[in-house]
Amino acid sequence: RLIRFVAKDGRTYYGDAILPPGILDIAQATQARVIRGDIFGKHDITDHIADVRLLLAPLAREDVKTVRCLGLNYEQHARESKMPLPEYPVLFHKPVTALAGPFDPIPVAAPAREAEGLDYECELVAIMGKEARDIPESEALAHLLGYAVGNDVSHREWQLKRGGGQWALGKGFDGWAPFGPGIVSSRLIKDPQSLKISTKVNGKTVQDSSTRDMIFGVAAMISFLSRGTTLLPGDIIFTGTPQGVGSGRSPPLWLKDGDIVEVNLEGIGSCTNKVEYTLSKPKI
Repeated sequence: RLIRFVAKDGRTYYGDAILPPGILDIAQATQARVIRGDIFGKHDITDHIADVRLLLAPLAREDVKTVRCLGLNYEQHARESKMPLPEYPVLFHKPVTALAGPFDPIPVAAPAREAEGLDYECELVAIMGKEARDIPESEALAHLLGYAVGNDVSHREWQLKRGGGQWALGKGFDGWAPFGPGIVSSRLIKDPQSLKISTKVNGKTVQDSSTRDMIFGVAAMISFLSRGTTLLPGDIIFTGTPQGVGSGRSPPLWLKDGDIVEVNLEGIGSCTNKVEYTLSKPKI
């Protein structure tokens, strides 16, 4: 259970989260065994136990290569969006500056305040641990470092009307991809297609589904994305959101200043982020 955190000594470490008995939510970690070395290569989980003062995004910006995202990858979400089920994975990218930590605010800059449309999307996030190209589905999961939960924060006006047919403008603002609270090894999560996934806004459940509703499972999408394209250690893949998004409701449920958004994934934990109409910067 890889985490990146600020310790009580003020230094930032990678660590293996120590959880209380019966607790699986990494957000509740108060201590970790410090990791030395390359998290994608040779490293040691030391006996040095540090107290966790603040959980950060589980990968430092310099350790991230790309942020890939899949759209319309849950059957019920595609139906609520009144879109046909995709024949191939729908791929778009976010800039690395969109990444944020599990407790960072979601900053809403002035352009995103020009119209309504701010929306939430809980997602399973897969993180590559090994280089991969042209890999079959049967080998795909073995190339993962592990899994996290994330929020593909989106602005539907910018995504669908102001983006020229591309989605990235409405999804790529700074801090609009909080993820964490840690990365759970693919050795601990054997089947990523059997996990409960949900979102709460101000304590009310608005998304409640299972990763089994994915149209393209994690192994299938990694295999597909690796066809003729090399995936690198540190590549982050947001894998799509289930039904229940604000834009799919009548009337729409748009996020507003001060809202608290919590996304949760079974076996991993939760990210809790407050919407702020400010210039806050993510603490990645």
